[in-house]
Amino acid sequence: GALLVNDRIDREELCGALSPCILSFEILMENPLELYSGTVEIQDINDNDPVFPSSQARLEISESVAAGARFPLESAQDPDVGVNSLQTYQLSANPHFALDVQTRVDGSKYAELVLEKELDREEQRELHLVLTALDGGSPPRSAHVQIHIDVVDANDNAPVFNQSTYKANVRENTPSGTLVAKISAYDLDDGPSGEVVYSFSSHTPAKVRELFALDSATGELRVKGQLDYEETKLYEIYLQAKDKGAVPGVAHCKVLVEVVDVNDNTPEVTVTSVYSPVPEDAAPGTVVALLSVTDLDSHDNGLILVQVSDVNDNAPKSSQDSYDVYVLENNVPGIPILNVSATDPDLGRNAHLSYTLFQSDPTVGHLFSINRENGTLYLLTSLDHEDQVEFSMMVQVQDGGSPPLATNVSVSVFVTDVNDNPPTVLYPQPNATDTHTDVVPPGTPAGYMVTKVVAVDADAGYNAWISYTLLQATDPSLFSVGLHSGEILTARQLREDDAPQHTLVILLKDHGEPVLSSSATVSISVAEMVKEVLTDLTDAAPANDPRKHVTFYLILAVILVSAAFFITIVSVGIFKCYKWRRSKELYNSSRSTVYRTPGPFHHIDAVRGGYTPPNFYHQVYLTTDSRQSDLLCKKPFTSSPLGSRQSTMRNGEPGLYHQIVGTASRLPAPAE
Repeated sequence: GALLVNDRIDREELCGALSPCILSFEILMENPLELYSGTVEIQDINDNDPVFPSSQARLEISESVAAGARFPLESAQDPDVGVNSLQTYQLSANPHFALDVQTRVDGSKYAELVLEKELDREEQRELHLVLTALDGGSPPRSAHVQIHIDVVDANDNAPVFNQSTYKANVRENTPSGTLVAKISAYDLDDGPSGEVVYSFSSHTPAKVRELFALDSATGELRVKGQLDYEETKLYEIYLQAKDKGAVPGVAHCKVLVEVVDVNDNTPEVTVTSVYSPVPEDAAPGTVVALLSVTDLDSHDNGLILVQVSDVNDNAPKSSQDSYDVYVLENNVPGIPILNVSATDPDLGRNAHLSYTLFQSDPTVGHLFSINRENGTLYLLTSLDHEDQVEFSMMVQVQDGGSPPLATNVSVSVFVTDVNDNPPTVLYPQPNATDTHTDVVPPGTPAGYMVTKVVAVDADAGYNAWISYTLLQATDPSLFSVGLHSGEILTARQLREDDAPQHTLVILLKDHGEPVLSSSATVSISVAEMVKEVLTDLTDAAPANDPRKHVTFYLILAVILVSAAFFITIVSVGIFKCYKWRRSKELYNSSRSTVYRTPGPFHHIDAVRGGYTPPNFYHQVYLTTDSRQSDLLCKKPFTSSPLGSRQSTMRNGEPGLYHQIVGTASRLPAPAE
């Protein structure tokens, strides 16, 4: 069970800058079958020295630069990681510059010169410094670079970047030449001193220079090499801008480029066979092989996706079980009034929803329509609150599964009122042919109710609230109108000098917006008795009415038709009464005789219709209680007793016929 090293291990070759450096493996144990996963972490040793890109660096610094100015230096590279990587920088002693060590986002270090004492070209034209890079090993490893500084004459203005830090995102499979970012700097000088040239700063790593290219004239930073998210996720690029003056001014900025992962690595499947070959009698559940899958991509790009096929096991679900919609009457036809919202957690066709409108009232289908695809409910025509206030319907939401599942949502549409109906006067009747006059006695005191204007408004609520005002009157001081009741009252006591006839015009207004109104005209007469009013009205009527003769003839015709109808009814009643009395007398006479011997006179009752011959004559003997006694008959002259008896009875008197038939069920056989 010992795990042995099979070859020399180089951490920098296996993992590069990644830390920690992990190697994974699996151990398979048989009988019983068990699988264990293991990892080996390759620890770093300090076996690499820091390295500068070059052994010398040259800077040109104007003597006019103020103290505090910063100048980036080239960074050293150390392939070791952790404490064995580059940890700090040291600067040789000098009176003008100090060293400031900064840390990048990835943890690496870089150094900047900081001017502490202003330079003087006349005093010292150049300076020589030594920069030392040290790692954290024990003992530490180091590297050195010679820095030559030329002190130049003053330059009035140095370039200035519009921002100190730029940020950009680039996909790792971005082709070469793709624009990453564009930096911009300006210089206020004229001529060559105002022209700016862009370049990488001295401490930009060589690896970055291989992956990115910078246009010195435009400042466009583009992809040059092949980016790999699995190798480096973030690049920190330092750029500078110089003018073309005799003593060039320099400005610095930083660009942070984040590499975005793409799914560019296929999963690696490792199969470890347990049995080879597999016996034909292997029991179900026997492990045949073990599979291990890895993917170098990150996040979702590094998962193994198992597709689960969808089953239509979820019915559509609406955000609400019911909707209440309020629509103003007199609406514009075709407007949408509601969107029924529903969701289905299934996938594909199982989640495709369709909407259908069901209505209990057939008229709903002519008034409303629903979009089958998105559930938008439309109003097809204009509604009237006075016609119908509420509509109820059901919307069915159904998915496209097989079989489909559905959910019902109830929708109630309420038609809200709009003030579109003026008050309607019921009394006094408008446009009536006969003018109705209300009478008030002379001397009536104040507060006496003469009459009342009755009106209704087909609208609802506040729109139907009617107010009454006196618009015009023969004597405005004599009468008043109740604001909300419509009652016409005397405002003061009537005097003898008041006019006998008064006409009032009442204005009726509702309280809608806008206000709608109508008017009613009331005639009032001041008189002791109604007769006086009738006399006045008769006098006021037209002298010659061409319609009065037509009315007279119409009334006369109605009277004659009624009299004829009455006489006809009386005649029919008398005839019916006569028939009833005749039948009653016949009945009574049949009961008053103890024995009746039929002779020629009685024979005529049976044969007077002319339908029965004399040889069909019967002798009938009846007792005083014949209705309860058996009927005795003599043998007729013919050989057919039954036929003769039936013919005789059917052609006799109606009353006698029915009397005999009533006892027929008890008749004995004919006697000799």
